[in-house]
Amino acid sequence: MKLIWSPEMALKAYIETVNTVSTKSFHFSGGVGAAEAVSAMAAGWGARLVVEAWSRGSTIAVSVGLATAVKHTGGRHVCIVPDEESRVDYVDRMARSGHRAGEVVVRGVVPVEEFEEIDFLVVDGNGEEEFSGAKNFGDRGAVLVCKNAGSRATEGSWWRRMIDRKSRRVVRSMFLPVGTGLDVAYVGATIRGGNGRGSRWVECIDSRSGEVFVIRK
Repeated sequence: MKLIWSPEMALKAYIETVNTVSTKSFHFSGGVGAAEAVSAMAAGWGARLVVEAWSRGSTIAVSVGLATAVKHTGGRHVCIVPDEESRVDYVDRMARSGHRAGEVVVRGVVPVEEFEEIDFLVVDGNGEEEFSGAKNFGDRGAVLVCKNAGSRATEGSWWRRMIDRKSRRVVRSMFLPVGTGLDVAYVGATIRGGNGRGSRWVECIDSRSGEVFVIRK
């Protein structure tokens, strides 16, 4: 199996996120635009396990977008925070947004490497080293997003550290100038061959037509 794009699911999550961030009385500083984009991507790719990084004082908008996305996909939303103060702040701010916080884990208690089959990962450009060892991406492929990426792409240095390049590779990457910048990378699906030697395949996406191609390596 592989990640399959659903425009209908993406649109539903996008619209719901737009309505949420535009009607709440408190301010989503820095995250408006990014929240809608991330929500649409997570829902559109049918994310079953979403993992994000969050720390105290960060905008909650992207987290709201992810919570909205998993409502549509029936997926699991895990947030990794650096300390107990951040955990309390995150749960409180999610509640005030009208969303129940999913699984909130303090970093070091349960490392991100313990989560298997991650297919949507969001890191923070101000602290993405927290996930420098994350390699448990699903065989369906994965979408990696760096929020707060700045005014231009980070040249992929952050996601290069997250994959085992002997067996997986990024098949597409892009920079989206929304919010405080989103740097996005797509990890190809792995499909086992029938010869018992674990043949590797890579999924490629045509950026114009949206067509998916699977190439044997």
